Amino acid sequence: MTANIWLGFDWGLGWIGVASGQTQTFTASALKPLRARDGIPNWDEVERLVAEWQPAGFVVGIPFNMDGSESEMTVRAHKFRKRLYGRFGKPAEGIDERLSTREAFDLLGAQGHSLHRAKSAQIDSLAAQIILQSWLNERQLLVPRLEP
Repeated sequence: MTANIWLGFDWGLGWIGVASGQTQTFTASALKPLRARDGIPNWDEVERLVAEWQPAGFVVGIPFNMDGSESEMTVRAHKFRKRLYGRFGKPAEGIDERLSTREAFDLLGAQGHSLHRAKSAQIDSLAAQIILQSWLNERQLLVPRLEP
């Protein structure tokens, strides 16, 4: 894999949504979510993901309150982000993820999926894709364009 691959995470207590994306086409895709116990993943599974994708870094959605203040969940998501950096020595950036799960539900509904049957894990990985896509969109704005 190339250095333009990034992994995105929607951290949660029971599931951690995962997505991959890359900075060449600025696109993200949902991957299989990780099961978590009280927000702690099986780090062997994370290591397998990192070995498979060889990412340049990580993007973790940080759940701020609607007024922008922090909560216990905000602190714990930052802790997960810092652990990614500490374990793998690659950049681990945080991005505001307010409403990403709501957007994931809306997207599934628009695609005709029954929201009653949608699995939490499926929602979490779609939210991770939305989080990573948002981060990629911000980076795309920073890329200088060649004049015709």
